[in-house]
Amino acid sequence: MLPIKRDTKKKTLTMAANASCELRMDQLPSDPLLHVLSFLGFRDLIHCSFVSRRLNDLSKQNHLWRRQCSEHWLLDDSDRLQSGVSWYCLFKRFYSDLGRYIQYYPVLKRSWDQLKVFLQQRCPRMISSLKEGATEVELNDIEAQIGCRLPEDYRCSNRIHNGQKLVIPGLMGSMSLSNHYRSEVLLDVETAAGGFQQRKGMRRCLPLTFCFHTGLSQYMALEPAEGRRMYESFYPCPDQTSQDPSAIDMFITGSSFFEWFTSYVHNVVAGEYPIIRDQIFRYEHEKGCVETTGDISVSVSTSFLPELSSVHPPHFFFTYRIRIEMSSSASPEASCQLDSRYWKITTSDGNVEEVQGPGVVGEFPVMTPGKVHEYASCTTFSTPTEFMEGHYTFHRLANKEEVFHVAIPRFHMICPPFREPLVRTQKAAVSYSSRFDDHEDDGEICDGDGDDFGDLRGINMAALEGAWCPRHI
Repeated sequence: MLPIKRDTKKKTLTMAANASCELRMDQLPSDPLLHVLSFLGFRDLIHCSFVSRRLNDLSKQNHLWRRQCSEHWLLDDSDRLQSGVSWYCLFKRFYSDLGRYIQYYPVLKRSWDQLKVFLQQRCPRMISSLKEGATEVELNDIEAQIGCRLPEDYRCSNRIHNGQKLVIPGLMGSMSLSNHYRSEVLLDVETAAGGFQQRKGMRRCLPLTFCFHTGLSQYMALEPAEGRRMYESFYPCPDQTSQDPSAIDMFITGSSFFEWFTSYVHNVVAGEYPIIRDQIFRYEHEKGCVETTGDISVSVSTSFLPELSSVHPPHFFFTYRIRIEMSSSASPEASCQLDSRYWKITTSDGNVEEVQGPGVVGEFPVMTPGKVHEYASCTTFSTPTEFMEGHYTFHRLANKEEVFHVAIPRFHMICPPFREPLVRTQKAAVSYSSRFDDHEDDGEICDGDGDDFGDLRGINMAALEGAWCPRHI
């Protein structure tokens, strides 16, 4: 028994010694403790400040809050010097004003900053059209006026810049084709509230953009009603085959204001849209849509025009812009002139239509080394996706008998997904259920406040290889 008692006493003494050597976290030396704190977010730093006096002092160190200010409010040293306060106090100041938007603010602020830098370089007259940010009081008043809550990402963007003045060109892109012109202004929240919709078919919809020439607007759904998802952005498209004015189809342009705005800015600053006459044109260039034949390259960009399109009847209007360029390193003897065009159009059911004609939009451009020729044309289809390809016929200026083809790359035209109004899908459900008298319960119709958001027609990507194209203009 004696050896056992000695071993027990030894273990007890060892455990006591180990316990006396244990350190609490806030008893660590300052340098490693500050290193640990540097990995924490602002909420955890605040929580640490309540643990002990020492952690309170350490968690307010300047370098910790400099990172937080940079990450969440995009502030730099010049901002702090101008404020005259510590990084911790500067963070608190911004948080007290914009804290409710902290998950959106850094991305939206960065998007606005990038957009302004781009506009200053490429479209400087648009800069003066941007309005100063709205206040919280102004946004709250707008909510009271329309009787609906504004989404946080939309409020946050308007705190940074309250849209733009009602001028031309519009910030959200332009399109020009023959005698048709569209330029969309990003509406300030006061003007948007004036266009807030309560009529049947467009209930609880707030306009985001407006075009003076076409009267076209993009809207945001503030409630999930009449076949729309909450906060979706869309172009309304009246059903021309229906006698019901509330039967309005929707071309979907974004799942939320945040996604809609930031994706547009990304395309602008990344150079995805061409700048023509100091305006942003909404032509989209498909990656790899370039074909080179000898010294001549052909590239294509396309655009969908919702204001000239309809879902019922199916009529989808596209415009495309083609750039023909001869290499500057080509020899002068390679100079040539375009004679004709050939298009191969493949429909959704596999049928092929071929179109030939002289020149391009009535022109017969001459190509010399370094020369660029661009033109726009348009086409309509009865299906929402399609592709075209073909070639141009040229002859050499030095020898008119030398004729050759220049390939035009295959390019796809894809309209946004569209959603049908609930009024139509309800009628379709009634018609379908009436054929099954023995199963009346199977024909139950949603009242529009649940998960039935109407019929969303997505893009059939598998069909692109045998895509759709009825008629070329």
